[in-house]
Amino acid sequence: MKVKTLHKAYEVERIKADQYEAKEHKGTYFEMLFVLSGTGLQIINSNRLPYREDKLFLIFPKDTHGFEIAETTHFFSLRFNESYLSLQSSEWLKKLEYIFHNHDHMPGCILKNIPDKALIRALAEAILREKEEESFYRDEVVQQLVNTFITIAARNISLKETASRITLPYPTTLQGYIHRNIYNPELLKAESFAAAFNISPTYLGELFRKQTNEPLRHYIDQYRVKLIEARLKHTDIRLGEIAAEFGLSDTSHLNKLFYRYKGLSPSDFRKRSKI
Repeated sequence: MKVKTLHKAYEVERIKADQYEAKEHKGTYFEMLFVLSGTGLQIINSNRLPYREDKLFLIFPKDTHGFEIAETTHFFSLRFNESYLSLQSSEWLKKLEYIFHNHDHMPGCILKNIPDKALIRALAEAILREKEEESFYRDEVVQQLVNTFITIAARNISLKETASRITLPYPTTLQGYIHRNIYNPELLKAESFAAAFNISPTYLGELFRKQTNEPLRHYIDQYRVKLIEARLKHTDIRLGEIAAEFGLSDTSHLNKLFYRYKGLSPSDFRKRSKI
C-alpha cells in the first residue's frame, strides 16, 4: 500500500476525480477533503461512505482511504502536518492539538452546522483562486484563509462532540477528557477525573483499561510526551517553558518523563531531530 508524505507545513490543491488515486493509501499528514461537485463512495479504514457536494472529510495520519467515483468529482484538498500546528499561536495550537491529536475521530462528514457548508465552500474557492493567481500578498492571504478554514472545521468538530454528550452517559470520552486537559495536571488526578464522569476513582482505572486496553497513567504520559516531542521538533521553546506549559514542576521532571518513554533526554532528542 502506498504511503504519501508531505514536505511542506501545508499544501492546498484542486483535484479532479480521474486524477485522484482511487486506490487506498495512507498519509503521514492530516488532510481535509471538501467535495466541490460529484458523487461516489469514500473508503476509509474499511468503512464505505457515500459522498456528494458540500461534504467535508477529515483524514488522519495513517488512516487508510480511497474513493470509488460514481460521477466526475472535483475536490478541494488541504493537507497539513504537525509542523503546521507549531506555527500557530499558543492558545490556538492547544485547540488544534486537542482536535487533531484526538484519536476518537469517526468517519463521515464533519460539517454539522448547515450554514457553515456555504462558508467552507466560499473559503475553499477563495483559497484556490488566490493560489492560482499571481496577486500581491498571495501567500499571506492564503495563510489567513487556511487558518479560517481550519477554524470553521474545528467549530463543527466541537459541535459534534457537544451533540454526543446529550446521548452518551459521560460528558465526553475518557480519552477526549485527557486530550482536553493535558495542560492541567490537577484535572487529570484520579479524584477530579472520576468526578467529571460521576464514577469512583477506583473504578476509573478499571474502566479506562477496559475501553483502551492500556493503563490510564501510561496513556496520559504517552500523550503528553507526544505533544512535547512536537514542541522539540518544530519549535525553539526552552525546556523550562515546555515544562511549565504542561504543568510539570521543573526541567528535571520533564527530563525524567521524556527519558522514560523515549530513551534519551529532550535536549538530545531536539539535536537529533534537527540533523
